[in-house]
Amino acid sequence: MSKDFFPVIQYSEAKLLTLLCLSAACLWSFVELADWVLDGQSHAIDEKLLLLFRTQANIEDPLGPLWLEDFIRDLTALGSVGILSLLTLLCMGYLLLEQKKRLALLLMTFIASGILASFALKTGFTRPRPDLVPHATEVYTSSFPSGHSMLSSLVYLTLASLGSLLQSRRRNKAYLYCTAVLLSVVVGLSRVYLGVHWPTDVLAGWTMGTVWALLFLLISRTGIQSGWLEPADAMTSSRPARTEKVD
Repeated sequence: MSKDFFPVIQYSEAKLLTLLCLSAACLWSFVELADWVLDGQSHAIDEKLLLLFRTQANIEDPLGPLWLEDFIRDLTALGSVGILSLLTLLCMGYLLLEQKKRLALLLMTFIASGILASFALKTGFTRPRPDLVPHATEVYTSSFPSGHSMLSSLVYLTLASLGSLLQSRRRNKAYLYCTAVLLSVVVGLSRVYLGVHWPTDVLAGWTMGTVWALLFLLISRTGIQSGWLEPADAMTSSRPARTEKVD
């Protein structure tokens, strides 16, 4: 066995351990945030942050012109179940065309379970929606955590991590992750701007969605390395081919 094999294993294990620690940290943050919200300690700061998106003369009026409010409604749709489900199905179709059936099944499992978890958490906490300002869009569920924030971070970060497995260039991977973070932040802030979520709802959604995305990356990398998932092209092609010495 090559001497270079052991550093590769140690490097891979270090990355997997880092992903596991990040997942645990995000989960712990969600638990602490939920406890903070249930104790009522977040209410004062929630009100202050929510009012930052309103005009001082009339808190019923969001900041900016009328066209901006319509534009924000368009942006918030990027975190809706319908849009994210359609995007997931399209990505699954691509994976199936690439003969990566198990990876497509893993993607569907994580996205579907994340959607169910979002509704379950809302049902469990049953936090009322903000009543400080009027809602600028229709809502049908409870407030904590923000479903749009959780699902947008879950789906976009998961798809970015999936794309990173198929990319060998670091700048391409960085672009995917930066795009996913930007979309998640935009969706989360739009929920506060429209007055349908407290800021802590959005923060909780981001942390829990990130947990799901990190677990997907952890399991997918482990599965590819162990062989029970189809190999990602970049992970296999980016490694230099071994050459055998001929005596």
